[in-house]
Amino acid sequence: MPAGPRPSVLFVTDLAYEARGRRYCDEDIFLTSRLREEFDVALCHPRDAAALLDGFDAAVVRNSGPVLHYQEAYEAFRARARELGVHVYNPLHGRGDMAGKQYLVDLSRAGYPVIPTVDRAADLGLLPAAAEYVVKPKLGADSVGLRFIREAALPESADGTLLVQPRIDFRYEVSFYFIDRDFQYALYAPHPEQRWVLEPYEPSAADLEFARSFVEWNSLDHGIQRVDACRTAAGELLLVELEDLNPYLSLDRVAEPVREAFVTRMKASVRDLLT
Repeated sequence: MPAGPRPSVLFVTDLAYEARGRRYCDEDIFLTSRLREEFDVALCHPRDAAALLDGFDAAVVRNSGPVLHYQEAYEAFRARARELGVHVYNPLHGRGDMAGKQYLVDLSRAGYPVIPTVDRAADLGLLPAAAEYVVKPKLGADSVGLRFIREAALPESADGTLLVQPRIDFRYEVSFYFIDRDFQYALYAPHPEQRWVLEPYEPSAADLEFARSFVEWNSLDHGIQRVDACRTAAGELLLVELEDLNPYLSLDRVAEPVREAFVTRMKASVRDLLT
């Protein structure tokens, strides 16, 4: 008997997006070549996704760039996906960067090991003393709008739109990559001034417990998450970012068996989402 129709996937990416130290397009060209082994795949720019969703079984959002560059189109895509009942990967109810950076404030208030974060002028006194502070937009990404200041300050008119954090003295940054809450691999930047010169990292049991606590806090049963953290001078890990929208995977920095295992797990995850 002939095989039934294969599931169709609309792969949302911006192949022309330029990121410092990374080639997003190479990663997505590779991933789509492998997803085609099991799915019918078409690529589109995030600005075109809402108009093209009809007729696809799922939309896979990958290296599509910061949402603030196309906020209206992104909201239209989310609304259209819900209207049509099209599965989105990652699903649209993530509580991390997908929903902005309010989670950093919420997790900080709840006592999680995150860089202390406030978004109100009245709460600046909750931050520890530091030589410098970081101010960044709550809806920012890729360091867009980020600036450093000497004194913790926030105009009251900016309450709720900007984040303020102490600038942390850290040894290195490390990222943990998960699919469907299952750990896949970790990478770190041994030289803080070269954030995207990454090397394989062997996490300890305590490291994985740290990363899993944020994946468990999030509400995604399917999809890819990247937990970014920094190792402080005192040796503790602090969350920098919980990326659950379109995390860059740095697949070119892992060994081939790790990369193959990731692809196999991702294909299974998308299949499971569709069933």
